[in-house]
Amino acid sequence: MAVFVIADIKVSNDSSVPEYAAGVHYIVHKHGGKYLARSANVKILERRPLDTTLIALLQFPSAEAVEAFANDPEYARFGAARRAGSDSRFQLIDDTDVAGTIHYLAKG
Repeated sequence: MAVFVIADIKVSNDSSVPEYAAGVHYIVHKHGGKYLARSANVKILERRPLDTTLIALLQFPSAEAVEAFANDPEYARFGAARRAGSDSRFQLIDDTDVAGTIHYLAKG
């Protein structure tokens, strides 16, 4: 079952972004993940915007793979730099449908 990480980030220190962006994708791939998007081009379609400057959407093969990525010693310095240079929220969701009405998704 695929899982997705939604990273909602408000960058407060732009100097931390280039190194993070250049180095983290390797660690994501190492754990079977891939970026589906990593963009600052966020258009608000409804209600008020969240106070963010970029959103990343990642796909991993399992929640265990996300945990392995997050706990990878190679990621530690990048995670620390991200936390120091941003206010960020990472959310993990699976590929289920809570209503059970979408035939190609498992009922969640």
